[in-house]
Amino acid sequence: MTAAVKRKTSLTLDADALEDARRLGVNISAVADEALRRAVAEARQRKWLAENAATFAAQADWHEEHGHPLADILAAPEGATWNR
Repeated sequence: MTAAVKRKTSLTLDADALEDARRLGVNISAVADEALRRAVAEARQRKWLAENAATFAAQADWHEEHGHPLADILAAPEGATWNR
C-alpha cells in the first residue's frame, strides 16, 4: 500500500467548532480529508446518475413496453421459463 501524497492547504472553519475539536483532540486534518473524500464520492455519484439518466429512462420505458425479460424467473421458480 502506498502512502497518499498530501498537500498543505488553508481552510476557514467555524471558530467555536475548531476550538472544541482541538480541546477534544480531534484530528482536524483527518476529519477534513474524510469529509472531502465523501463529498467527492457523492458528487461523482450524482454526476454519473445525471449523465446516465436518459439511459435509465429508456430502459424503464423498454421494460414498460416489453416487460422484464426474466419476469417469470424473478416472480417464482415455477414460472414458464424456469428450467430445473
